[in-house]
Amino acid sequence: MRIKTLANLLFMIPILNASAQSGYSLELQIKTQPTEKITVNETGLGVTFFENIDSKNKITNTFRYKNTEVNYPLENYDLQNNLNHFTSFENDFEFSHQVTEKTKLNLEINPTVNFENNLGISDISLLGGFEVNHSINPTNTIRFGVKRMMLFGKPELLPTFSFYHQINPSAFLEVGFPNTVISYSNTSRNRFRFTNSFNGNYYNLDRPSVLNDLNEATKVSFSQITTAIEYERNMDANWFITLKGGYESNKKYQLINPSGDSKFDLNSSNGYILSIGIKYKQ
Repeated sequence: MRIKTLANLLFMIPILNASAQSGYSLELQIKTQPTEKITVNETGLGVTFFENIDSKNKITNTFRYKNTEVNYPLENYDLQNNLNHFTSFENDFEFSHQVTEKTKLNLEINPTVNFENNLGISDISLLGGFEVNHSINPTNTIRFGVKRMMLFGKPELLPTFSFYHQINPSAFLEVGFPNTVISYSNTSRNRFRFTNSFNGNYYNLDRPSVLNDLNEATKVSFSQITTAIEYERNMDANWFITLKGGYESNKKYQLINPSGDSKFDLNSSNGYILSIGIKYKQ
């Protein structure tokens, strides 16, 4: 419990120090992912602070909390009281520097804590990386970099890249990895987005789970490709609501042994997702 309390304080320090920054937002999101065999429900809370230090430098700090619950079929008695609750904390600090008129460098430090029920030092991971944004002209930008992420259910060093095109004042297109977005606003208060993203996470188990006579699992990992349509409504100057529906493919829910190369797939089939969110922005 002392480790858990200390970790919470460490992750909250950047937020407390940022209270006097030039802007902030608070977002709550609830998501459900039902499939034939497993239903995953998530509740997430995010707090973001940002400040333009000067004309060339900007900092952004986001703290996120996510609670994940996994529901299994009633006939699967072995898992009704096991592997059904996971918690995640992360603090994403970004520093952006305008190197030249057309080139910007983004640095990201992203410590995360993912655990089942009991928190330990081994549950802490350091993610992040760097990205270069180069403006080709007023409507086109390329972005590329390298980041340590958990897109495929474990920490990996992966390349990032995208091409951004401003179609008109109301619409833009960004194609790349790990995210692709098409955005369109028909009024100043409505925004529609089509998104495709790779995402995932992993958690250490409180105690090993037996796979077979020779193997036992010490970690659980989630990964999927999410394709969705999102609608955001600006209720007034500060409040926003978001509705999101889509489909998750290449979905994997796996138990992993200590060596990391022997896995047992819990056969989480592809399925639809639905989420609702509310955001306050100042």
